[in-house]
Amino acid sequence: MQAPKYQSLKDHVYNYIAQRIQDQTLLPNQKINEAEICKKLEISRTPTREALFQLTSDNLLDYLPRRGFTVKAFDPKKKLDLSVIIGTLEGLAAALAADHLTPKDLAALEALVDKMDASITNHEFTDYYKDQYTFHKIYIDKSNNDVLIETLNSLKNSFIRQSYGSEDPAKLMRVLHIVNGEHRKIVELFRADDKTGLEATLKYHWRIIDNEML
Repeated sequence: MQAPKYQSLKDHVYNYIAQRIQDQTLLPNQKINEAEICKKLEISRTPTREALFQLTSDNLLDYLPRRGFTVKAFDPKKKLDLSVIIGTLEGLAAALAADHLTPKDLAALEALVDKMDASITNHEFTDYYKDQYTFHKIYIDKSNNDVLIETLNSLKNSFIRQSYGSEDPAKLMRVLHIVNGEHRKIVELFRADDKTGLEATLKYHWRIIDNEML
């Protein structure tokens, strides 16, 4: 698997591991196999180690000398604290983006909401995760604030991976339909150019999943 040319080798490893944590291929407290990653990605140990330490800095991994890296498990209180921060920053991003979204952007947001509804009903939760990531990314990128974008990306790496696992698919489906209803409301607020409403809605949007699933 060759690294995309627009990414550094470290970023390529980082994104590969972060995605495996997000989709629960790597589980909390599971040890990271560095040699396996190097072989899979055809990348040397140096950028792999750099990525692992960056993931540790970003709270996705734990590191213990002589024992290596393991996937970090967060406690419920920290997850809720993160959701408050993410919601507040996303509300700001949405308000900043409201004047820059095009009709094409709004149509893309609506199409994603419809697609996510179908994914939830069909228990295709991995597809749902990918589409909800794209949904939020569309307007966050239009905030035109690089520091805000980078901060949200880092915080979400720590938060989202902890929120979509459930041994009760029916309950998860119910919760995600509620969350996707919020997505639909967000699109309506963008169409109404309601910046105050966007900030208020997104301030609590990220708390829905953890409040229901903890």
